[in-house]
Amino acid sequence: MAPGEKIKAKIKKNLPVTGPQAPTLRELMRWYCLNTNTHGCRRIVVSRGRLRRLLWILFTLTAVALIFWQCALLVLSFYTVSVSIKVHFQKLDFPAVTVCNINPYKYSAVRPLLADLEQETRAALKTLYGFSEIESRQRREAEPWSAAWEGAQPKFLNLIPLMAFREGETRRATDFLTGRKRKVSGKIIHKASDVVHAQESKEVVGFQLCSNDTSNCAVYTFSSGVNAIQEWYKLHYMNIMAQVPLEKKINMSYSAQELLVTCFFDGVSCDARNFTLFHHPMYGNCYTFNNKENETIHSTSMGGSEYGLQVILYINEEEYNPFLVSSTGAKVIVHRQDEYPFIEDVGTEVETAMATSIGMHLVVVPLGSQVEASRKQLRPGLVGSITPDLETESFKLGEPYSQCTEDGSDVPIKNIYNAVYSLQICLHSCFQTKMVERCGCAQYSQPLPPAANYCNYQQHPNWMYCYYELHQAFVREQLGCQSVCREACSFKEWTLTTSLAQWPSVVSEKWLLRVLTWDQGQQIKKKLNKTDLAKLLIFYKDLNQRSIMESPANSVEMLLSNFGGQLGLWMSCSVVCVIEIIEVFFIDSLSIVARQQWQKTRKWWAQRQASSVPQAAHGHRGRDNPVLDLDDDPPTFTSALRLPPAPGAQVPGTPPPTYNTLHLERAFSNQLTDTQVPAES
Repeated sequence: MAPGEKIKAKIKKNLPVTGPQAPTLRELMRWYCLNTNTHGCRRIVVSRGRLRRLLWILFTLTAVALIFWQCALLVLSFYTVSVSIKVHFQKLDFPAVTVCNINPYKYSAVRPLLADLEQETRAALKTLYGFSEIESRQRREAEPWSAAWEGAQPKFLNLIPLMAFREGETRRATDFLTGRKRKVSGKIIHKASDVVHAQESKEVVGFQLCSNDTSNCAVYTFSSGVNAIQEWYKLHYMNIMAQVPLEKKINMSYSAQELLVTCFFDGVSCDARNFTLFHHPMYGNCYTFNNKENETIHSTSMGGSEYGLQVILYINEEEYNPFLVSSTGAKVIVHRQDEYPFIEDVGTEVETAMATSIGMHLVVVPLGSQVEASRKQLRPGLVGSITPDLETESFKLGEPYSQCTEDGSDVPIKNIYNAVYSLQICLHSCFQTKMVERCGCAQYSQPLPPAANYCNYQQHPNWMYCYYELHQAFVREQLGCQSVCREACSFKEWTLTTSLAQWPSVVSEKWLLRVLTWDQGQQIKKKLNKTDLAKLLIFYKDLNQRSIMESPANSVEMLLSNFGGQLGLWMSCSVVCVIEIIEVFFIDSLSIVARQQWQKTRKWWAQRQASSVPQAAHGHRGRDNPVLDLDDDPPTFTSALRLPPAPGAQVPGTPPPTYNTLHLERAFSNQLTDTQVPAES
């Protein structure tokens, strides 16, 4: 390095340095506070007095904390939605309407298949209550247990034993088949009763289910014998019907000509050709109006009952199975054309000898506003019932605003229904898949998965125990179906306003029933009664469509604008100040810390190297004299004043200059003539 450069470097090293190149963090922070545009930081440095400085430190820290808090709230509320409401009038498409008779199969057609089951059911009633048919409200004394079983040995009670528990006894029960007391092993699961009793029953009825190796058993008890016998009957009924071919079951159920007596839509007559057959395992033949298989989707241009769907249904109470169903009427469900009708879950019951009017409103609302509890069922026996009514069309924003799915393709559950995805379809498909995996067969009331068979005694003797155990796990959310299945981002749902009126009236009953009997002479071979008929009206109450749509409540531009507003409000700061803070507090601070650590490391290494070199013999030499120790780089005037005096040595004074040396002597004694300077004139 040249001498001049060394002088500059030494001067630069000794001069005080501020700003980002400050040697310590303290000087860097002081320089930042004096030069920043955030007023609070500057006031901390320039304020006089400790109290003022302390107050400004508190104000500044509070402002910074508020900025972080407000910005965190902005980030957390970024993925929120806003709801907008629009009301407009337009022509509306009519929904699909599926109608089923509560009784799935005509009793005269299915009775040969259920003869043995019914015989044992009647014997169980006679054993428990003293009668096989309910003829009086007065309960008679029960017959001896063994007297009820005459003839062939029962097989259904051997498969699933019915038992009666006395009050206070949990491990001993009376067997319906033998009439003897027996020990009960396994856990006891009590099912709540749908029948309300004024007094507590002294007897509890149930049945026992066991696994394949009969080592694990469970007893399912009911506080009412009605529920116990109906549940017991239903299990055997599903087992028998699971072995009947589908074509035979369709023939045993009601045809469209038998179920539909009259039909009108939008003031125009319709018939069975406007309905599509849909066979349900538990409700038999159902018929759908305005299905997707039709060439055109019907629509309505006016509101009111005259412009909706009007049908008269033939219920035929004489053909009802007395042990399978305990109510009379039909079930109806309103749904989308491509949606599976879960009539057993959300169907509305239609009572006989009544005119049931179902009004609809079209309201397009977001999925978050959906209320599942608004789906109500009309129970028979009520004079009139009104429930809140909306037709719900949901359009929900997907990720990252919610976890909904567009079509179910990203849900790891195979859709076993021939319908569009929904949360209900996913849950049922998940349970049926688990049923096939663990029990080896499928439950009868749901569609069959690929390469699976319905459960029956011959192939799966103890499938009922597996089914009940799996159902208990499903209810307790132990199968994982509720965590895997997700809501659909868009779907329609109709909730209904239902009202009842007596039909036909007393004055019109005679002529109306005669005319309907004459019209249905080919299909119905008897005189119609009012208890065999039910009238159903489904219509839009108005055509005012109320659309409630979801949209993102925030955007990136709005988020940045809110950030800037918070910074300006609390700290009088801008984006440039934020960049400056990042540079000073992160880049410059880290560089100072790194430089200090590097200097410490170099110093430590130099000391280590010096200690490892052996020292030479001590002797005074000219270069060891501190006075004669000359630096390669001559000191400047300022630095020379800072040099310490040599220990024990007198600093020699400066001798006076020899002025003779200042005379210039010519290098040559004689000068050439051509280089002489001419004399001035």
